[in-house]
Amino acid sequence: MSKSAHPFFDMHTHGFVRVATSTPRVRTADVQYNAQGILEQARAAHDRHVDLLLYPELSLSSYAIDDLHLQTALLERVEHEIETIRAASEQLTPVLVIGAPLRRNGRIYNCALAIARGEILGVVPKSYLPNYREFYEKRYFARGNTCQDLWIGVNGLDVPFGTDLLFAAENLPGFTFGIEICEDFWAAIPPGTLAALAGATIVLNLSASNIVIGKSDERHMLCRASSARGVCAYVYSASGYGESTTDLSWDGQGMVYELGDLLVESVRFEREPELSIVDIDTRRILSDRMRMGTFNDAAEDAGRPEDSYRTIGFDHQYHKGDIGLVRPIRRFPFVPNRQDKLDEDCFEAFNIQVDALTRRFEATSGNSMVIGISGGLDSTHALIVAAKACDTLGLPRSTIRAYTMPGFGTSDRTKANAWKLMEAFGVTAEEIDIRPAARQMLGDMQHPFAHGEPVHDVTFENVQAGLRTDYLFRLAGHHNGFVIGTGDLSELALGWCTYGVGDQMSHYAVNAGVPKTLIQYLIRWATRTDQFDPAVDAALEDVLGTEISPELVPAAADGSIQSTESIIGPYELNDFFLHHVIRWGQSPSHVAFLAWHAWRDVDAGLWPHAFPEDAKNAYDLATIRRWLDNFVRRFFAFSQFKRSALPNGPKVSAGGALSPRGDWRAPSDAVADVWLADLRDKVPPND
Repeated sequence: MSKSAHPFFDMHTHGFVRVATSTPRVRTADVQYNAQGILEQARAAHDRHVDLLLYPELSLSSYAIDDLHLQTALLERVEHEIETIRAASEQLTPVLVIGAPLRRNGRIYNCALAIARGEILGVVPKSYLPNYREFYEKRYFARGNTCQDLWIGVNGLDVPFGTDLLFAAENLPGFTFGIEICEDFWAAIPPGTLAALAGATIVLNLSASNIVIGKSDERHMLCRASSARGVCAYVYSASGYGESTTDLSWDGQGMVYELGDLLVESVRFEREPELSIVDIDTRRILSDRMRMGTFNDAAEDAGRPEDSYRTIGFDHQYHKGDIGLVRPIRRFPFVPNRQDKLDEDCFEAFNIQVDALTRRFEATSGNSMVIGISGGLDSTHALIVAAKACDTLGLPRSTIRAYTMPGFGTSDRTKANAWKLMEAFGVTAEEIDIRPAARQMLGDMQHPFAHGEPVHDVTFENVQAGLRTDYLFRLAGHHNGFVIGTGDLSELALGWCTYGVGDQMSHYAVNAGVPKTLIQYLIRWATRTDQFDPAVDAALEDVLGTEISPELVPAAADGSIQSTESIIGPYELNDFFLHHVIRWGQSPSHVAFLAWHAWRDVDAGLWPHAFPEDAKNAYDLATIRRWLDNFVRRFFAFSQFKRSALPNGPKVSAGGALSPRGDWRAPSDAVADVWLADLRDKVPPND
């Protein structure tokens, strides 16, 4: 089977739906011209493999034509051109959702028509008609809010009509959309919210919405809130160039939000037609709904709206095979990515930890904070948090009793950095060489290393890790303090820590909610924004540039040191896997698909990132598959018992945490077979 034919590479297999907003060519009240503009955009969307295409409100007739809406000639021409569009759609892939005025029983309704493959699937009327300030819609249109279980005649065809319509692709689970029109989402209880509660994963808004200062921000606010509150994707398309500017102006704003995240936005005030295209992840949406009992409770309290909606099914004829993925994928999903709010987000991340630690220290009524400093990333970050906690409490930083404890694999570089950091922060600093005690313990155990043999096995490593933690606990008791844990979220996910009296245990695990990529990011942010004096910054930069290593095994003859990432995989990939597994519950094959698109070349899938040097790597599918297999084995089968005994520590990222008292509860004796089978059966071994 060729690459392009393998189901793995087809985005629809993974629950993605390609949607687009359109700002077509419009000429005021020129229905035929507008129909051609609609079809021009439909053909362009077809060529770009779009599944669902949204146009502005009354896009066929034009919106700002006032009493011309009441003219029989215009209304007849609208129906004639609807037939033109319907017939042309037989050869087009996208489901077209256009706006038009339609007559029914002596009333005119402001409508949205869903058209697919030569069929008018249904017509949804506008519920809320603005009739204030510049709007006079009640002069022309009847409200559609009570229109349910009805039909409307369109060119001799009886078509489902009402606000009770959902549209679902019968051959693509998750591709279900509902419709509201402009003012509807300014209402206190938007119809689109009920559509989402009834099962729509995508809510469309055909809008005219003239532009005034500040209105774009208001639309963003409403779209973002609608997508977050409705646990859905929200697609919005407003009228643009070509509408009448007799009294108003138009900016052609189109945007797509998914669960509160802005995925794509049009260029406003464009004179030429514009498509804004993005792929919506319906699996992500449905996964979040499964986790949010509140969403399902709200559906129940609303009278189970799925029982009152008519679902119009259709067989969606889509482009199969590898058509790429048009979607921003964050390589670093735990890391702040909003350039305009970078300082604010990093301040928040730090202070979640600082606030938690200050509260815990006050509650213990202790005299000291005890911490082991290795010169590596995690202990460095924990030291920063502890120092800020002392500053917040008005305590001298000497309250922190920091110990560097060199072992058999400790390098001169990390030991030097440990001392630089302790001295720069002004903490009480000491050094305890654990090698004599380790030799004694290994000798008592009759370990080969005690007899001169270079055996550096797990026992050899764990003796050192255990001794360090044992010293810290006894020192805490001796100095009336408590041990600050330094291990991070990534290590907990992979079980990369020594259980019991080892680095898995502490009195308070201040880094337990912070993954490795976020720790790297926050330290880099601290140095680049002058959070500390230059002496501290220099040491921090050196820590960032040091190979990640537990330093439990002596360096090889060639000087190479024990490399964590060569054993458990790149942390940037592991954190990517972790986010999508614990936050969204995604299957390994889906995670692999996302990772492949995010990481397959250096420039793939990047959202704005403050430090581009963090995004310098690329991974092919074989590499992703290898490390994802390793992650699945370690996360689901080997490591839960360590997380089940996790000490207290604060959750930091919305991406999730692993405390058994918080985000993640799982049995310690589970097996990983289901996840490994999904990876084995659905992801090709090579790309």
